[in-house]
Amino acid sequence: MDQHIVEATPAAAEAAKLEAFVGKAVSDLAAGYAGVMVALGHKLGLYRALLGAGPLTSEEVARRSGCAERYVREWLNAQAAAGYLDYHAVSASYELGEAQAMVLAREDSPVFLPPAWEVPASMWFDEARTLEAFRTGGGVAWGEHDARLFCGVAAFYRNGYRASLVAEWLPALAGVVEKLSEGGQVADIGCGHGHSTIFMAQAFPKARFRGFDGHPASIEAARANAAAAGVADRVTFEVARADAYPSGPYDLICFFDCLHDMGRPVEAARHAARTLAPDGTVMLVEPFANDRVEDNLNVVGQLYYAASATLCCAHAISEQGSHVLGAQAGERRLAKVFQEGGFGRFRRAHQTPFNLIFEARI
Repeated sequence: MDQHIVEATPAAAEAAKLEAFVGKAVSDLAAGYAGVMVALGHKLGLYRALLGAGPLTSEEVARRSGCAERYVREWLNAQAAAGYLDYHAVSASYELGEAQAMVLAREDSPVFLPPAWEVPASMWFDEARTLEAFRTGGGVAWGEHDARLFCGVAAFYRNGYRASLVAEWLPALAGVVEKLSEGGQVADIGCGHGHSTIFMAQAFPKARFRGFDGHPASIEAARANAAAAGVADRVTFEVARADAYPSGPYDLICFFDCLHDMGRPVEAARHAARTLAPDGTVMLVEPFANDRVEDNLNVVGQLYYAASATLCCAHAISEQGSHVLGAQAGERRLAKVFQEGGFGRFRRAHQTPFNLIFEARI
């Protein structure tokens, strides 16, 4: 009897591991479905219909959003099952709590996430390109991806930048706030849709800002965003490579979540060193990562490694340069890039769960 128990235990343990892993995989699959539901809820105004309204029935949500009730009812049940809404069985009603609203409905919240689901949507749309890249070792340039990528990335980072850039990150750099308050010239490299540039321009009206990006469609979007924000008189956007934008001298050069995408990051750092003012500063913002793989095996690492495999590494490879850093480069490798680029000082100035903020000086 005892022998039978000993022999059965390893098999039982393996079966339990299998069951647990199947549960995890199904949970991840359900999360993918939930992303589709979130995108629908955002674009159809369903979250706005629920915002601040207390418990609502499916009929009330449908009426407020202008959608068909039978579809809305099924969407509400999917959201309740995912924990994205609270369900009240007695009244058969649904409620968007405040924490849920911060993530799903309040568009100025630093943790507002619905547009971020445009990124995996673009990954699926670009699957054929990614399969070919994996098989051949070739690259996929940023501009070759589905347009949902650019909008999703810009929206995902925008609110985080709005909450932290001026309030926390710039003050963590020695003397930069004082310099920009008095004037100064700023270059935003890899500016994308220009949100980071615009937030700085709004905070420092005496300074002048130039955004550079290699993607023409993003530069067009950035110009429109600057005009809408009323800062086009002191912000310009141009198509330019990270190692070939016009000289300053610049008091501050920024790289927001873009250096790791570059095939020639050392050249980008070297060009920054050439175009800095004598006492200028580089602010490097990169995805949060530890230096060792085993220290990045968590949810944030899962997110960034997946994006890196399909987007970041793919673009760096397309440039046929010297590096493929990836989105989990880590401080040690980034410091080496700037050391080789001619910088004598490099330090971690600040960090968040999603970003590392570095200061580099000559």
